[in-house]
Amino acid sequence: MADTVPPGTPGVTGVSGPTGVTGTPGAPAGPAVPPTPPVPLTALLARGDLGLRLIAGSSDTGGAEGAGTVVHWAHTSEMSDPYPYLLGGELLLTAGVHIPGADGSDAYFDAYVSRIVEAGGAALGFGLAPVHDTVPRALVAACDRHGLPLLEVPPRTTFSGVARAVWQLMAQARHTELRRVTEAQQSLAAAAARPDPVPSVLRRLAQRMGGRTLLYAPDGSRVASAGRLPGAAADAVDGALAALAAVVRPAGGGPGPAPTSATDTVAGAHLAAYALGTGQGFVLGVAAPHRDPGDHTIASVGAVLLSLLTGEHQSDTGAARSSALVRLLLGAAPPEVAPLLGEGLWTVVHARPDGPGPDPVTASALGAALGSTLVDTDRDVVRVLVPAGLREPSAQAGWTCGVSAPAAPHEWPAADLQAARALARARATRTALVRHGEHPGLAGLVVPEEAAAHARAVLAPVAGNPALTETLRTWLSLHGSWDRTAVALAVHRNTVRQRVARCAALLDTDLDDPDVRMELWFALRHAQDPPPEPGRE
Repeated sequence: MADTVPPGTPGVTGVSGPTGVTGTPGAPAGPAVPPTPPVPLTALLARGDLGLRLIAGSSDTGGAEGAGTVVHWAHTSEMSDPYPYLLGGELLLTAGVHIPGADGSDAYFDAYVSRIVEAGGAALGFGLAPVHDTVPRALVAACDRHGLPLLEVPPRTTFSGVARAVWQLMAQARHTELRRVTEAQQSLAAAAARPDPVPSVLRRLAQRMGGRTLLYAPDGSRVASAGRLPGAAADAVDGALAALAAVVRPAGGGPGPAPTSATDTVAGAHLAAYALGTGQGFVLGVAAPHRDPGDHTIASVGAVLLSLLTGEHQSDTGAARSSALVRLLLGAAPPEVAPLLGEGLWTVVHARPDGPGPDPVTASALGAALGSTLVDTDRDVVRVLVPAGLREPSAQAGWTCGVSAPAAPHEWPAADLQAARALARARATRTALVRHGEHPGLAGLVVPEEAAAHARAVLAPVAGNPALTETLRTWLSLHGSWDRTAVALAVHRNTVRQRVARCAALLDTDLDDPDVRMELWFALRHAQDPPPEPGRE
């Protein structure tokens, strides 16, 4: 724990630990720095076109001038008290117009410099001519006392030129940082494509960070590690990193959600822990000897890749799904393997994109939006098997969906038919999502075996032609609309008319009679014939 810091100390915002930042009583808030890399004062002094010279505020005015001081922006002010106008991190530029008398006094400059330091100013630049030919000695002494770097700005150098140089150096630093992050992203992605992806990503991330990386299991044990910290106490760092990982690991029943990341500093090493997005409790730990602006972005990329790598392969759900697939391929029946996927009912969703046919990426994205990875692409239709207890399938932008009623595993084939018919109705009515009717009606009063027998007897004349029965079912469900039926079945409207007329002739009945339609609809609802392929007679 750090000692209490007096209110005038620049840049002190408190003590950083795994639980956050604890402010020091009486200390000012940290400077509101911009989201751009700061400029080292040494880089500004190295600009020969500016001719700046460090004359105070540094213990070493020789080769290491301004070492450790960074500038976030440049600001010009001739106020005798610039404190209210500073945000912190500025290179404050002045020509000394505010100085009373010829050279001011020790008391004036001491108060002036102390206020700049209190505001968090990074450095002071004093311009020579036209007001002052030399930098006042009392100002030099005050800057030395308060440790504020003082730069002499020659007459040929304008304050606008200094500000422009600061922004130019910022742009260069930003470009360098972006290039470093981009190269790290590419190398981490290449590591994730190797045969041993998890160790490869950890090794590459350790190289990029110049330190050590560890992957922790949900129980806190170490799964893998890579790299090392030169000159650091390895045991102390590893212990602190394991404790930091526990901070971000999801705690069952704990008060509130755990943070997604946490940082700490131990034995001169900068530590960070990232909760992986699988929800299984895996955590990435990173220890580095320094913390550059782009390090958090690079570590976050590694965390995302490790989330993907540890998600489906390491989770119990992924293993269960693989086991279920293997058993199906070896001849097991769906009801036998369904318990591996979870208990409860399931919903079948058929979806068709509004634009071009689906590809594996868009199909997977649809499954993720519906809450399931059980996705199958069959020509222009994507089928998704969704656990019914999680959340109700909702309309998805760019898709037309049909949803079955919740079904047990032995009812999945019937649910598949329900979803297919609901999708056909949705396309015909230009509705984003249609659900299969779940409300019980009068049909529920009839014994299912008797209803099925009645359906077979009524539909016997057309039962040998699935195209006719499906056309009749679709036409009745769409209230006799020729155009909508044609859209739903992907056939010409004249084909629909011919098929319906053929049904009327074979059934020897009047399809304009509402009683006949009701009886046929009852029979079709209890018939279990599969839907025909579009366009098939």
